[in-house]
Parts: sequence; structure tokens; C-alpha cells
Amino acid sequence: TQGVRPAAQGRAVAGRVALLAALLPVCCRAAPERVRYAIPEELGRGSLVGPLARDLGLSPADLPARKLRIVSGDEKQYFTLGEDNTNLRVNERIDREGICGALSPCVLSLEAVVENPFNIFHVSVTIQDINDNAPQFDREFIAIEMIESTPPGARFPLGSGRDPDIGANSLHNYQLTPNPFFSLVVRESPDGTKQPELMLEKSLDREKQRNHHLILTAVDGGDPARSGTTQIKINVTDANDNPPVFTKEIYKVRLLENVPEGSLAFQVKATDGDEGTNAEITYFFSDIANSARQLFTLDSRTGDVKVTGPLDYEKGKYYEASVEGKDGGGLSAHAKVHIDILDVNDNAPTVSFLPILNPIPEDSVPSTVVAVINVRDRDSGDNGEVSCNIDGDLPFRLEPSSEKTYKLIIASALDREKVSAYNITITARDRGSPALSSRAALVLEVSDVNDNAPVFEETAYSAYVAENNAAGAPVLRVRARDADAGANGRVSYWLAGGSAGAAPYVSVEARSGAVYAQRSFDYEQCREFAVAVRAQDGGAPARSSTATVRVFVLDRNDNAPRVLWPAAGAGAGVVPRSAEAGYLVAKVVAVDADAGRNAWLSYELVQAPEPALFRVGLHSGEVRTARAVSERDAAKQRLVAVVKDHGQPALSATATLHVVLAESLQEALPDAAAAAPGEPAGSLTRWLVVAVAAVSCLFLAFLLLLLALRLRRWRRSQLLAAGSGALRGVPASHFVGIDGVRAFLHSYSHEVSLTADSRKSQLRLSGGSCCDTLPARPPPDEPDKGSGFWPFDNKCLQTMRVNEHQATCDGLETRVLGGVCEGLWNQTQEIWFAPFPVRCPSVVSCNVSFGFPGKFGPSQTRCSSCIGSPGRFLLCACTLW
Repeated sequence: TQGVRPAAQGRAVAGRVALLAALLPVCCRAAPERVRYAIPEELGRGSLVGPLARDLGLSPADLPARKLRIVSGDEKQYFTLGEDNTNLRVNERIDREGICGALSPCVLSLEAVVENPFNIFHVSVTIQDINDNAPQFDREFIAIEMIESTPPGARFPLGSGRDPDIGANSLHNYQLTPNPFFSLVVRESPDGTKQPELMLEKSLDREKQRNHHLILTAVDGGDPARSGTTQIKINVTDANDNPPVFTKEIYKVRLLENVPEGSLAFQVKATDGDEGTNAEITYFFSDIANSARQLFTLDSRTGDVKVTGPLDYEKGKYYEASVEGKDGGGLSAHAKVHIDILDVNDNAPTVSFLPILNPIPEDSVPSTVVAVINVRDRDSGDNGEVSCNIDGDLPFRLEPSSEKTYKLIIASALDREKVSAYNITITARDRGSPALSSRAALVLEVSDVNDNAPVFEETAYSAYVAENNAAGAPVLRVRARDADAGANGRVSYWLAGGSAGAAPYVSVEARSGAVYAQRSFDYEQCREFAVAVRAQDGGAPARSSTATVRVFVLDRNDNAPRVLWPAAGAGAGVVPRSAEAGYLVAKVVAVDADAGRNAWLSYELVQAPEPALFRVGLHSGEVRTARAVSERDAAKQRLVAVVKDHGQPALSATATLHVVLAESLQEALPDAAAAAPGEPAGSLTRWLVVAVAAVSCLFLAFLLLLLALRLRRWRRSQLLAAGSGALRGVPASHFVGIDGVRAFLHSYSHEVSLTADSRKSQLRLSGGSCCDTLPARPPPDEPDKGSGFWPFDNKCLQTMRVNEHQATCDGLETRVLGGVCEGLWNQTQEIWFAPFPVRCPSVVSCNVSFGFPGKFGPSQTRCSSCIGSPGRFLLCACTLW
């Protein structure tokens, strides 16, 4: 055996290389075509079958992403991918005779599966035969009884030798040891098998030699050849006139594989023309394989052949035997028996899975392959043709990939939040009659992707918190739910804005969504506020949603009424003695900072010398006479009124009113002076004089201020006489902000004076003053020592590029538009325009700290020649030295 393998393997390798050279362009061009290899049987485990990855057009860099795998429907996994995942190698012992028997060629099929993109390649491996089996005979000894009267030329069939190998390695010839009485004749039967027969060359003489011993050798065609032998023992008997004769030379029988054991399969029959014991025929198998001997028995008397073992088309489709009939005189006849086993549908299909994606991301697109399904049916013909389908209404479908392979494909979109796992049942059914089917279940889980944003239970929350709450007190709890799982469904909370100034009031706990007060609330300062709470999941990228939390602060009675008049809680009033009932003496004015019932005020007199003389309005606070004043009433009355709110508990304040009953002010002054204990007699008069003097001073100051403003306007009108008329026509919106400056420069043209003396230099502003060129010329070596202001014309503005900078006017920072241009006498000048939110000290002279990145670096320039409206817009011209 060892000597045969190298040569056979060499031929196999050469054949495989030639085959691959022819098939490789085809395999690499179209994925569905079949990749073919050929290897000799009995290769050791790990032996190379072929470079599968290369033949499929996969580079080593592509292999990790493509995930090359192989799928085989056989019970044994004869092949596997090597550790490098590129080469197809032998995994199990491959015995061609055990796998295919006499079938040629012997082909093993498998599928190669790749992903990204998904594809299935069909691979077939042809198993080549090697001479690993020697011919064998079923019997070690062959016994033949031969009558001495047998004429020369008579032939006696011998048992055939058997060699499981095929082709050149199968049984090739027979050899017989030399003998003068016998020779070997090899006859080829119709099915191609070689049948050895022993032919009598000379007449036998029992009296001279009763027994003959021969050796029959079967030789195969392998290199080196293998052989097997059996011994032939010939017993010479007395004469018998007529040998048995079978009714058929070849019996052809067809049996269904489901024939019950013990059933009569067929019958052989032979006749003999002799009488007596010479006509009694005994039947037996002269040549039968061991596998057939276990399935059939021959009745030696009747010739009935019965089934004694289970017939299986999938294990054995054909059996052959030789039957010998021998009479009592020793003569025999031979017949051949050919038994064909017919297939019946006795094997249900088998289903195997190769999951590709499990779990399946829920955002997988339709037509994504999630599994490869392999179906096998050991029956043949229609009994072996299988169709598959999915039970139930599921978002998957089956797509045939090859004769026995299906792809399980996503048919419609998946949603893990609705169905997190699918129990898929595949039913495989053959076309036999009756049809057989089998089912296999595959559980596919759907993995989560972050496709759902958190959803608040309410879009807007409202909370009511009483003021003066403790810092850290809970306000309310917001809750959002996320239908995703794991980190994609883990929600955290934080504040995401709200009404102005609301952020310092509350905080939110990230995990629970609980909103807490950051400090004590004061209803009088803030009655309500709103914050936005954002809920965000932990997915990547994260998803979020926002809800509004509106907090209403409830008032508490924490403020007592405050008396506005009488000031300091005490006041004075004069009531003429001629006053009738209902005369208004005074009005107590009080306010309460609280709201609602806590701010409802009521007034009540709690102390009065004459309780029946005065009354106070319950809600108005007006103190009136309850009756007419009489001469008997005391001249001085001290009234104490209490102001109460309606809170729980109620808070109050008091007001004291000194009332003098007198007909005139002069008469009332002594009494009023005495009304306040400890005060000088002329204090009231002094206070009245002071009040009149203060009002007079305020009026005089107002007149002086008004006069100063008039003078200032007049002076500015003199300075801006030349262009004031045009400026008045400009809308105020053009002088507000940087954008207003740009609109002003592009929309209007004015001629204004830029120096203290309006008869000197002129500035002309034109619509084209903001141009795109800025000539840069150095300043003159000797600046003019004149008035300190350089005159310029409209060419300066027409060649100036305007940029935005920071400037400071008397400590106020603002943005300005400014640029450098060339004025009269080739002086480099700086013109800037500034909107100021407050008034500058002077219209015509504004001290500006202006940093302009000119040729000589930042400059500190005193700018003058300003025009515009104070507090709105200033246009200044400055000179860079």
C-alpha cells in the first residue's frame, strides 16, 4: 500500500493543478459557479485540499471582514479550514470505498459562505481511488464434486474475487496453478465483471486420483499489484448421467426496500432428468457477498430466497449472487442472481442551520442573510427532492441558493421593541408519495440599536411650591421612558435652559429625574418660572427629548402691611369745628407686599378720645367725622388706626393721627405744636417753611438745567450748521448699532464740518465711502503744527476699507467701525463710527482710547470733529501721527 500512494498522489496532484488552472478564472469571475478540487483518498488529517480563499478571489486582507466559513450536509465533517482560514484541509479520514462504494466518480459537496457582502460558493471535491484494497474471495476453500465421466471441456464456475477499488486498481485477472487436468477460463459477464471458470481438459479417473488441489489467485491492476487467493478442492465421484438445469441462466429480481423481513423475495428452480437420488437437487449460494448473505437466505430444498435482514436502498442498491444446484449424484448447475433494490420514500428530509447573524441588529436592511439552511434527503428521485418553507407570518423568507441549500433572508424591517426574538420553524417536505417532512427550529434574537428617543410621561409639568421653602426641598419628579434596552435605554436628566434667571432656582438629579429647590423662593421676587429638563439615553449617538417644568411659587403671609401715610406712622390734620358728619379728615394709605388674601387690608380705629366722633373706612382707610363737631369736643384728638391683612395668621401695622379741631390754621398752630410731646412750639411752622424752600430750589434747578440744555443745543447747531439739515432727515434707526452705521454710510451723503471752526475743513460722506481699497502710505515726516486737526476731503472715505474693532469712550467699551485712509496733504487719517449706549461727555470732543493696528502699532488718539445724536451715534475723525 505504501508503495502505491506516492505515484497515485502524484498523478492526483497533477490532475488537480490542471483542473484548478482551468476553473480558477471561472470561479473568480462569477461567485455562484462551482469550485472543484480532486484529491486521493486516505490523505492524512490536515492535508491540503486547495487554496480555497485564493480560488474564491479573497485576499488575505479581506479575510477578517469576509468571515469565510464552510457548510457541509454530511454527517461527518470531512473538510475544514486551516488555522490561517485560507486553505481547505482534510479533517477526517476519507475512505472512498466506504463513502461511495462502486460509484464513480466519488464527489463530496460543500458550500463556502462569505459575508460583507454575503455570498455562497459551491465547492465539490472528487475523491480519487488509490490501490489500498487487495482482491478477496468470499470463501477460503472452494469444494467441487466432479463425476469421473464428465467429458473434457466441461466448465465449473468458481467464486469471483472482489476488489472495492475501482478503475485500474480493481480486479484485473485470475491465475490458476498449473495442472494437466484443468485450465482456467475467465468469462466476462454482461455487467462487466470477470467470472472465473474451471474447465476440464482431460477425462478423470477416480480409481487413479480421487482428489485434486488447485490455487486460484485474483490479481488487480494497481502498481504494484495486489492479489488474493482461494483453494480449490476437487472430489471425483462416480458417474451420473444428467446434470441439473436451471430454468434461467440469470435471475433478475427487483425488490422494494420496505419488503418485510421473512418475505419471499424470489425462487430459483432447476430440473434433473435422472431419477431417484440423482434427481434430488440441493440449492445453495456458491458465490455471494457477505453483505448480501446477511439479507437473504436460500432454502436448499425448495430454492426459495427469503429476506432475512432490513433492506435499505441508501445502503445497498444492488446485490449479486451465484446459486448452485446439485443433484444426488454430484452433478451441479449454476445460475446468476441480480437483485435490484428499489427506493421507497422511507427517509424524511433533514435540516441543518448555519447562523450568520445571531443576534440580528434591528436596523438590518431587508435582503440581509441571517442563516444558511442545508437540507438532505437520502432517498432518490422524487423521494429525494425537497422543498422548504417557513411556518407562520414572520419577517423572513427563504431563497434557494443551490439544489440543497437555502438562504434565510430578512424580508421586512425588524423592531426589537415589538419583537425581541423570533422562533423560526423550517419545514422541509419531499415529493414522495406519501410525502415525508421534518421540522427544525432556529431561535434568532434581535439586538437593540438606539432608534428610540426618551419620551416624557408628560410634555409639560407643573409644580406648586410655597415660598420660604427650605433649600434642597423636592419640587417634583420627571420621568421619561426609553423603549430601547441596555445603555440605549438608560436615561439621564439635566437642565437645558428655561426662562431668564430660572437656572439658579432648581436642580435635577441625573438618575432619578427628581427636581430640587436650590434655594428658598420668595413670592414677592419671583412668582413663577420655567425650566427645560432634557432626558438623554446612553446610546451612541445619544438621543434626547425635552420637557418643560413650570414652577408656581405660592404666597405666604410673610409681609406685614406698611403704612405709607402718615409717614413714620404719625401725622397731623385740622378739622374745622363747623365740619359736618362725613367730613374727610385724612386717609391712611398702606400697602402689603403679599398677594391675594394676604394682601387684602382692612382698617380699624383702636384708640380715640371721642369714639363716636370719628370713623375709618374698613377698606378705604379714610378717616371721616361720624357726626358734626360740637363745642364740647376737645380741641386735640389723637387717633390710632390699625391696618390688618387677611393672612393666616394676620399681620398688622398701626398709624397715629393727631387731629386739631380749629376754624383756621393760625388757631390750629398752637394746638398742633402741643400735639407732639417734647417738640418745640414753632416746629410745625419751621417744617412748613423748609418744605416751601425745597420746592422752590427744585424748580430753580430745573430751570437752570433746561437753560443749559438749550445752550448746548444751540452751540452744537452752530458747529453742525452746514449739515444739520441733512442729518435731521435721517431716520433714527440708521444711527443705532453697527448695522445702522453701515446703512447710514451706504444710504446718505452729507456735508458737515469736522472742526471747531465750521469755516475750515469739510467732510463729504457719499454712498460709495465704504469701498474695497485701502491705500497705505506712510505719514509725513513733518506734521503740520496748526490747529491740531487735519482737514480731508471725500476721497479719504472713498478709498477707505471699513473694519470692526473695539474702542473705549470715557471708560465705556463698544464696537466701532473704522478704517485708515489718505486725506489732504497726504496725511494718514483714521475715521471711525461708534454707536454708544450712553451719552458721551461732549458732542464735539470725545476722548477715545482707540487701538487700531496701523503701521505704527496701536494708537492712543484724541478724536474730535464728532457729529451725531448724543447717546445714539457718533462719527469722529482722528489723525494718526
